[in-house]
Amino acid sequence: MIRMTLAEIAQAVDGTLTAGTDGAVAVTGPVTVDSRAIEPGGLFAAFVGEHADGHDFAAAAVAQGAAGVLASRQIDADGSQGGAGPIPTVLVADVQEALGKLACAVVSRLPQTTVIGLTGSSGKTSTKDMLGQVLAAHGTTIAPKGSFNNEIGLPLTVLRADEDTRYLVLEMGSRGVGHLTYLCRIAPPSVGLVLNVGSAHVGEFGSKEQTALAKGELVEALPKDGLAVLNADDSLVAPMRERTVARVLTFGESAEADVRASGIELGPDGRASFLLHADAYGEPASVALRVVGEHQVANALAVATAALGLGLPMESVARELSAAVPLSSGRMAVSERADGVVVIDDAYNANPESVRAALKALAALARARPGARSWAVLGEMLELGERSGEEHDAIGRLAVRLRVDRLVAVGEGAARVHAGASHEGSWGEESVMVADPDAALALLREQLRPGDVVLVKASNSIGLGRVAKALLDDDLPDSAADHAAGAASGPAEGDR
Repeated sequence: MIRMTLAEIAQAVDGTLTAGTDGAVAVTGPVTVDSRAIEPGGLFAAFVGEHADGHDFAAAAVAQGAAGVLASRQIDADGSQGGAGPIPTVLVADVQEALGKLACAVVSRLPQTTVIGLTGSSGKTSTKDMLGQVLAAHGTTIAPKGSFNNEIGLPLTVLRADEDTRYLVLEMGSRGVGHLTYLCRIAPPSVGLVLNVGSAHVGEFGSKEQTALAKGELVEALPKDGLAVLNADDSLVAPMRERTVARVLTFGESAEADVRASGIELGPDGRASFLLHADAYGEPASVALRVVGEHQVANALAVATAALGLGLPMESVARELSAAVPLSSGRMAVSERADGVVVIDDAYNANPESVRAALKALAALARARPGARSWAVLGEMLELGERSGEEHDAIGRLAVRLRVDRLVAVGEGAARVHAGASHEGSWGEESVMVADPDAALALLREQLRPGDVVLVKASNSIGLGRVAKALLDDDLPDSAADHAAGAASGPAEGDR
């Protein structure tokens, strides 16, 4: 974060300094909502959560070196946690709103920083990770950790930027009309990418058309000298060109796309290679992705389009795309155990489009390993509305058509996956239902054979991520497994 005094922060967020707070004290470190992650000179934002009240940890944060606290009520020092004396506090009516105002103030002080917003029904985090790596080769780049894409996570990402930041990449999630407009007010983008409009969260949005209405708010926020990057292959995204005054570049496999791919091949490792075309930006260039799944081609094309539109050279874009690696856990993270069992951890989020893509990647990986069996461990896809049953049934049927060897449907919410598989073709015991993640893990530990390939996928709250983690921990020495850190999502993370 750029250096700001507590007095400057109070002014920026329409707050007041509590009695005894020295307004001249400067915040020089990161802003965090986790008191355990505070760094010297940082700012602690005290949120009231469902299970904990951040105000209770403010004294501990100051004792660990926080320069001050952003809070919605007066905090008294507790001698047992940080010694006597007042807690330096910027007092506000609403901490979340104040965090957004502070982020907005920081962006306004960084005119040399290019703000890039990215949204879509699926693929946001993987695309954000690739884009961040491509841009980092050409200037200091800040991108979110994990899925920091909501009203808390986005400001926290913005507040990591400083005077040296050339590119600020922001993943933007939405729960309905107006949410992206709010995020764009916090950090006005000059580049906006819309990846796709799919079935994810349609139960919350109401329809795909309503989802498109909400996602299009990103390009509406762009200035005349901005750049909109749109998916030419998506019938709900391509028309968004009419909703922006910015320059438009499109990506896709269609001949009409400004940036497109040809000769797509999926290797035995499940990674795609292709020839990148952008007639206005130079000769075609070869790309060999290091992320898994054919669906990553569209994500890579979106990245290439944004990078080329920002003036990066074609050859460099292709080279950096080919070097980009997975960064966020739970998104097609492929690991191989010592016994040859391959675990595909894609359990952070699930919707019909992403599950279909993951199943295809599973089938490709298994086919490339002689004697390997493919396992699809699938939980419920949440927020699909009235089409939920139909969509789950279709996933089960697709698993059969892709010749997945074993399907494990986890929980009652995945019952239609099991039913769809059972009614498709001649499957018998290949598909089973288990009650919960623990039962799924027990089954896998009993029946997995060396060399098998296991996909673990569901909406995040189903908890299948711990199944993938446990399978990998089984490969560790006991002491290492006992201390292996699990992935956790917090209030700063979203998946929309």
